[in-house]
Amino acid sequence: MSRLQVVSGKGGTGKTTVAAALALALATEGKRTLLVEVEGRQGIAQLFETEALPYEERKIAVAPGGGEVHALAIDAERALLDYLQMFYKLGSAGRALKKLGAIDFATTIAPGVRDVLLTGKACEAVRRRDKQGRFAYDYVVMDAPPTGRITRFLNVNDEVAGLAKIGPIYNQAQAVMRVLKSPGTAVHLVTLLEEMPVQETADGAGELRAAELPVGKVIVNMVRPHVLDEEAVNGVAGDRRKEVTKALAAAGVSAPTKLVGPLLEQAAEHAQRVELEREQRAVLAKLGLPTYELPLIGEGMDLAGLYRLAGELRNLGEAR
Repeated sequence: MSRLQVVSGKGGTGKTTVAAALALALATEGKRTLLVEVEGRQGIAQLFETEALPYEERKIAVAPGGGEVHALAIDAERALLDYLQMFYKLGSAGRALKKLGAIDFATTIAPGVRDVLLTGKACEAVRRRDKQGRFAYDYVVMDAPPTGRITRFLNVNDEVAGLAKIGPIYNQAQAVMRVLKSPGTAVHLVTLLEEMPVQETADGAGELRAAELPVGKVIVNMVRPHVLDEEAVNGVAGDRRKEVTKALAAAGVSAPTKLVGPLLEQAAEHAQRVELEREQRAVLAKLGLPTYELPLIGEGMDLAGLYRLAGELRNLGEAR
C-alpha cells in the first residue's frame, strides 16, 4: 500500500474529513500515521476537536488497536525559514528577513517555491527513519488543495523550472518529484454523486495522468441511502394515487387522502435523485479507477462520526 496518500477533491465534498478518517483507518493495529495539512485552514484541529495545530508534529488521536495519528499544519513561511537554515545556515538572518516581510514576499511572488516547501515537508516525513532504521511513520496522509489545483500543486518540477535550473531549490524539487511519482504515492479524489464534483473529478484524474502522477482511488462521500426499492422507484412515474390511498387506509392511517400528494412528491424527488446518481456513477465508472462509497453520517461531523467513517474505510479494505 502507498505510504504517501494525497487526498484532494472539489470544495464541499468533505476531502478534509475523508483525509482525517483515512489517517485513522491506516493507523489501525499499532500503525503510526502523520496527517498533514497544507492550506492553513486548521480543518484537522476542528475535526479532532483539539486546539489549533502548531508548526510541529503532534499526536492528536489513538486509533483502534493502539495506533497513533499525528498531525502537522505546514506553514510555508516557517518551512522556508527551515529551508534557509538547512541549506544556507542563515539562522538569525533568516528571522530578520521574516521581520522585513521578505519571507512572505518570496512565498507569494513565487508560488512554485511555496509548493516545493509544502510538498517537500510531507515527502521528508515519508522518507524519515528512526535510529533503528525504521520509518518514522508507516503512512503519511496529506489533506491537499482542491482538485482544480492539485496537479499544479504536486507537479513542482514544472513550477520551479522557470525559477531555477540548478541549486538547492531545483534539487529539492527533483527529490520531491521522485517521491510523488513513485509507486509509494497515491492521489485519491473525493467527490459527491453530483454533476459538478464528478466532472471536476474526471478532469482532475485526466490532468494527473497527463502529468504522470499516480492516481489512486475515487472516494464518493456522503452517499445517501435509497429508501425505495427499484420497483417503487420505477413506479413513481405512473399515477399511483389510488393505490397509495388504499395502502395508507389499510395501514390504519387517518385521512389518507391528505398524505398522498406530499408522499408522491417526495417519492418523485427521491426517484429523480436516484436516477441522477446512477448517471454520475456511470461517469465515474468510465475513469477506470477503484471507487469507494462512504455513507452520509448525520447532519454534521463530530469525533464519533469521524471514527465511524474510519471504520467504513477499513471495512472497504483501504487499511488492509
